[in-house]
Amino acid sequence: MTAARPVPLSVLDLVPVSAGSSAATALANTVDLAVAAERAGYARYWLAEHHLNPGVAGSAPTVVIGAVAAATRELRVGSAATLVGNTRGLQIAETFGTLAALYGPRIDLGLGRSGAPAPGTPKPPSLAPRSDQVVDGLLVPAPFDFHVAPGSRFALQGELLGRVPGDVDRFEGELELIRGLLAGTWSRDGAVVEAPPASGAPVELWIHGSTGGESARIAGALGLPYGANYHTSPGTVLASVEAYRDAFRPGVLDAPHVIVSADVVVGRSSSEAEELALGYDSWVYSIRAGVGAIAYPSPAAARRDPLDPAAAESVADRVATRFVGDAAEVADRLETLRRAAGADELLVTTITHDHAARVRSYELLGAEWAARGAGAVVGESALAAR
Repeated sequence: MTAARPVPLSVLDLVPVSAGSSAATALANTVDLAVAAERAGYARYWLAEHHLNPGVAGSAPTVVIGAVAAATRELRVGSAATLVGNTRGLQIAETFGTLAALYGPRIDLGLGRSGAPAPGTPKPPSLAPRSDQVVDGLLVPAPFDFHVAPGSRFALQGELLGRVPGDVDRFEGELELIRGLLAGTWSRDGAVVEAPPASGAPVELWIHGSTGGESARIAGALGLPYGANYHTSPGTVLASVEAYRDAFRPGVLDAPHVIVSADVVVGRSSSEAEELALGYDSWVYSIRAGVGAIAYPSPAAARRDPLDPAAAESVADRVATRFVGDAAEVADRLETLRRAAGADELLVTTITHDHAARVRSYELLGAEWAARGAGAVVGESALAAR
């Protein structure tokens, strides 16, 4: 199967910590993987933001972005996503302006909405239960209805980060501030306020979202590129992309532009990939259970301590939508995702217990993607090329 048109392939890195390892090793592994990803032809290397997770060392993505950019030459490097509910727009603009000043016009700023709504805000309806669907060959499972339980690690994150009710409602205002500061046009009382090194910084701005809600609407209304999550919210990814396209008006871009994420594991054979993929269900369950991501287990540990049936059922959607196989099998499934979602780019995240196997997974997939003529030139922004 051959992609209908060139589709850049990029990396999303959570900086996972393997069982028996350390956060310091995970961070060193991230830099090593980024160098390998550039060599293998990936277009972007994006870092996620997560807090209070023993099995994830990506709590300070802007610091890691600098380390990755320093170790690479042409690879675009950025965040997916910087959570506006956790910091202020001025700090975000200045930080990414600094990164662009240090490493040139290859820095991407992906923004995400987070936080609690103001008191009295109507709660969105619970996701209606429905059966799994297959859309143009892509499995779209019943949406997972996620709730933050009091006392969970998610609730503690909000407390320690200083989130207050209504934080999520300031997203549009902070976005306007960030855009204005980066453009060098934000003003107060009729005078332009400069925030060096943000002012005029060549930072590429994205909005990320998981549902067909406000993030998709805002990205579309402003004509910004949009990141949709199949890897964390496979049941809502098509609704998310549809909402973005429906809301799209020419702005920064003349036409919609979407990157879609996927969890993948590639082995030298299907059986090797299945072995490497063991432990993923326990890792996802630790997140959804509200205790924070555990250190990623080894295949042997995963076999010794499997999830009970109820726990396994609670993560079945994520396990079923992880693309596991040899390079050709995974590339075929990525092409199905591209076709079903109408993706302009694809973002893959791979977690295995063994770092060398993780690097090899990306290398095998990158070689297969390049052989199909599906990729793009490293360091060249797909947006700039439009």
